[in-house]
Amino acid sequence: MTPATGPSSASPSTSARTSPASPPAMTLNQLRAFLAAARLGTFSAAATELRTTQPSVSELVKRMEDHYGVPLFTRRPRRLVLTAAGEELVPYAQRATEAADGADQALRSLTSLDGGVATFGLLRNADYYFLSELLENFHARHPKVRLRIVGLNSVEVAEAVSAGDLEAGLVVLPIDAEGLDVTPLLRDEVVYTSADPGRTARPVTMADLARAKLILYDAHYGWRDPTRRQLAERAQVEGVTLSAVIEVEHVESALHIVSRGAGDTLVSRAVARSRAFPENLHTVSLAEPLYDTIAVVRRQGSILSPATREITRLARRMLLTH
Repeated sequence: MTPATGPSSASPSTSARTSPASPPAMTLNQLRAFLAAARLGTFSAAATELRTTQPSVSELVKRMEDHYGVPLFTRRPRRLVLTAAGEELVPYAQRATEAADGADQALRSLTSLDGGVATFGLLRNADYYFLSELLENFHARHPKVRLRIVGLNSVEVAEAVSAGDLEAGLVVLPIDAEGLDVTPLLRDEVVYTSADPGRTARPVTMADLARAKLILYDAHYGWRDPTRRQLAERAQVEGVTLSAVIEVEHVESALHIVSRGAGDTLVSRAVARSRAFPENLHTVSLAEPLYDTIAVVRRQGSILSPATREITRLARRMLLTH
C-alpha cells in the first residue's frame, strides 16, 4: 500500500514560492559603487571617489553578483574588466543614479535658494513704491530662482493667494480676508487731485466728492477696489452718492485726462510724488484723511517656499525703507 502524502512531502519548488520575499536585488549605493569601479578600474579608486573603504565597495558589488549568480567584473591583478553582464548593466545603472540625483536636486531646490520658483502677487501700482527694484535685487542675489510675479488689483491678488494660485502677495486693504493671514506694512495717504488750484484750496469733504466730476481708475474692479470701498463706506455714512463721469483702467490714463481739465481724481501720495505725475496738477487731503494700507497676505497655515519667503522679506524691507 502506498503511504499517504502529507504536507511534509511538498516539493522544493512549492517551498520556494511560499518563502518570504527576498530583499531588494540592488540599491543605489550598489549601483554607484559598480559605476565608479567600472569607470576607474579598481575598487580602491572607487572607494576614494565615494569616500568610503575598498572592502565596502567590493562587498557592495559582490552582493549584486551573488544575488544574480553572474560576475560583473573579471578581477585582474591591476584592473577590473567588465564582463558581458557588467556591460549590460552600465546604461541601466547610469539612468537609475541620474534619475535619483535629479529627484534629489529638485527637492533640495524647494528648500533652498538654488532653484525653484517664487510666486508672488503685486498690487497694480507697485512701481510707484519702487517695487520694480525688488525683482532686480532678488534676481541679482538668487539668479537660479525663477520668478513668477503677477501684477493685479488687490482684489485678485487676495483671491489668488486664497485659492493657492499664488503663495503670497502685496495688497491694499480692505480685502476679503477669510482664510488669509494679513500683515499691514505701510500707510499711504490718498489725496484729491485736480488741474484747478481752486478745487484744492481746502480739504475736500464727502459732499465735495459727491458734486465733483470724478475720473476714476481700476474700471474693471469698480467699487470692489479697496480704495473705492473705503470711499463708498464713507459716502454711505454721510448719506451721499459717489459716481464717476469717466472710468479708465490705469492711474496714468486718469491723470492724463485730469491734467486736461476734464475732471478730478484721487491718488496715493506715492503716485503724486512720482516723476510721472503731471506738473500742472495740484493735490489736497480729504477733510477726514483717507489712507491706503499696504499689507502682505498669505494663506493661513501655509508654509512659504524659501524663494517666496525671501521675496516677501525683501518687499517688506523695501516698503518700510522708502
